[in-house]
Amino acid sequence: MKAPLLTLNDGNLRPAVGIGTYQIRGGEGLSQLQAAIADGYRLIDSSTNYDNEGIVGKAIRRSGIPRSEFYITSKLPGKYHGYDDALTSIQESLARMGLDYFDAFLIHWPLPKRGKYVEAWQALVTAQKLGLIRSIGVSNFEPEHLDAIIEATGVTPALNQIEIHPYWVQERMVAENKKRGIVTEAWSPLGRGSDALKEPLITELAEKYQKSAGQIILRWHVDRGILPLPKSRNLAHQRENLAIFDFELTEDEINQINQLNKEDGRIDGQDPNEYEEFE
Repeated sequence: MKAPLLTLNDGNLRPAVGIGTYQIRGGEGLSQLQAAIADGYRLIDSSTNYDNEGIVGKAIRRSGIPRSEFYITSKLPGKYHGYDDALTSIQESLARMGLDYFDAFLIHWPLPKRGKYVEAWQALVTAQKLGLIRSIGVSNFEPEHLDAIIEATGVTPALNQIEIHPYWVQERMVAENKKRGIVTEAWSPLGRGSDALKEPLITELAEKYQKSAGQIILRWHVDRGILPLPKSRNLAHQRENLAIFDFELTEDEINQINQLNKEDGRIDGQDPNEYEEFE
């Protein structure tokens, strides 16, 4: 099973669902990624800070599937926001993965207190021109951060990967991304822990559509125009997370799930205007 493809604002394609790899590491992580690839995943989302770029690359090479069929993402850590450091970091990430290019590369956090994210973005623009990256994007950027990098370079990110789940719905940011022609990706799309999966509304919809609670939440993302990146070490759940394209939620059901939003719904309280990523 494979996910349908979306077209980004730079003309590149991207599967409508991918697999997140946060905390997927080592030999066990390699086996989990190999299984995910066998099940049809082609979009694999990693980060320098996940300390797993090596096994992601190894899983790709061991799959026997042509590199051109994969969509591989990594992210720039805050300590490398300087222009020269960012360019070097991208090259090191490629070397760790054993790849010639990334399909997408993102600035992991804006870190506005440091004020170097525009410089980091300029480095990504250069790396794209050098052929090191197909699509460039950002993660956890607010509207003012997006406008600053667009104004400085004339280049709009293809992607903005942000925290979205039923307790943190992010209607404002999804609309802001759409206004700028940016595809929204969701990290932790199911939330962490199982509370959202146990919500009566979610379980009722799961029964109605004969799907799992996780599939209902992932379909809620897709029906909102969001690309979810669920992480799972469970092979059955990995397969379920891909099997979300044979049904649709109604607009009313989407709105009902939106009402689960909480004022303090962020998983770890990571406000992009305040969060400091020191690695």
